[in-house]
Amino acid sequence: MSETATYPLRLPRSIKAAVELAAQSEGTSMNQFVATAVAEKLAALNTATYFSERRNRADMAAFKRILSRKGGAKPREGDERAS
Repeated sequence: MSETATYPLRLPRSIKAAVELAAQSEGTSMNQFVATAVAEKLAALNTATYFSERRNRADMAAFKRILSRKGGAKPREGDERAS
């Protein structure tokens, strides 16, 4: 089992009630539901940071050269660019 830590969490009554219902409908404990929700939020934040860092490293001049080069095959049927 992984190492765990406790954290006293205070929620507004309405949010706690909604979490209890959602956890019950998913067949999990409220604790597991909250832990999963926090993990999902962290993953989303990390993904946004990753793509932001990648965007900052982009070489737009090279990108434009690649897009404007001659040759290559035409798009296959169904791969056309939508207007």
